[in-house]
Amino acid sequence: MNFPIRTLLAAGMTLLSAQAFAQITLYPGEGWRGRPMNVSSSIRDLRSAGFDDRASSVVVDRGRWEVCEDPNFGGECKILRPGSYESLRGMGLDNSISSIRAVPSRRRYDEMAYAPQPLPQATYEYRMRPSERTYEAPITSARAVVGPPEQRCWVERQQVTSSGDNGTAGAIAGALIGGVLGHQVGKGSGRDIATVGGAIAGAAVGSNVGRNSGNQYAENVQRCEAVPSRTPQYWDVTYEFRGTEHRAQLSAEPGRYITVNREGVPRM
Repeated sequence: MNFPIRTLLAAGMTLLSAQAFAQITLYPGEGWRGRPMNVSSSIRDLRSAGFDDRASSVVVDRGRWEVCEDPNFGGECKILRPGSYESLRGMGLDNSISSIRAVPSRRRYDEMAYAPQPLPQATYEYRMRPSERTYEAPITSARAVVGPPEQRCWVERQQVTSSGDNGTAGAIAGALIGGVLGHQVGKGSGRDIATVGGAIAGAAVGSNVGRNSGNQYAENVQRCEAVPSRTPQYWDVTYEFRGTEHRAQLSAEPGRYITVNREGVPRM
């Protein structure tokens, strides 16, 4: 075997080995949701695989991958390192990947060509794994679990009887109320400024009202009440699979069936 042929075969084996060990999984929903597509070799046009402009999140198991918005690796492209990308929206590639290829391990790229650092691993427990067989299990009950009561507050105008000098009493009461309200609405240094401003404004209002109302003046009183929350935090779901009852907590209201794997674990 002559040298040029050996060199060509060696280069071909290097490329094949890089692609054989590289693997990436594309998900149609953010947060690794939906039925995924597992890729282990370069694809010039994802339309041939029925996944063109569909990827919204990615898990790179091995190797580095270049994803591009146009077929034949054209348009905007980014290189993905091993790890989990919960959303492609931040890099401008959400639902826009049309071609994908493995990057040889020896090739060097400028840091600007890379996507932001990924998470070390996908954290969504119910994500569907590549080539995983799924089943439909009937849901027997679904209960919405709401959060703790929400506090709602408002300000009421209240008449207060004072003694002594009307203007002085009104000014003091107005300053106190204005200071309290100003302290509640401010934050950090802004809170101190709001407190002082509220005190000055409250004093002016209280003094004027005191002079005009004799022994009575009006003040703002804040009142609050606890209102039951109507926003579900999660859905407590019970379902049956292969004669066994299972339970799961889902972030969205389920339908009549839930998708599970062969162990009965939900897959979304």
